[in-house]
Amino acid sequence: MTMNAKGSEDVERAAELEALVPATCLFHSFSDPSRLVILQHLQLGEHRVVDLTEHLGLSQSTVSKHLARLKDAGLVSSRPEGRASVYSLQHSEALTELLAAAEKLLALTGDAVQLCPVHGRRAAARSK
Repeated sequence: MTMNAKGSEDVERAAELEALVPATCLFHSFSDPSRLVILQHLQLGEHRVVDLTEHLGLSQSTVSKHLARLKDAGLVSSRPEGRASVYSLQHSEALTELLAAAEKLLALTGDAVQLCPVHGRRAAARSK
């Protein structure tokens, strides 16, 4: 293989990886259980931060932090209502479809994800 061919392959590989960055960022938005439960709760309709803290048993600062992350990712939106902000899903139908597909994939893989040494339950416990 010539140096030009190798260089061309490296450029193609880098372009492939770069094209996957948005998907990686999207999936990272789902990587925290608190964010997932917030998204699931917002599937029921609009909520204020105070409603979410009450329903989910999380602190106000935790809910606000996760909502900001989800908003930055374009998954939720907010609108002012008095002194509070009301949050809702940005793309409700697509999110519902994605979460349903994830549940289907989890059912197909069984315990494999939870047993994964890198991303499974034991890895999560070690990182705490």
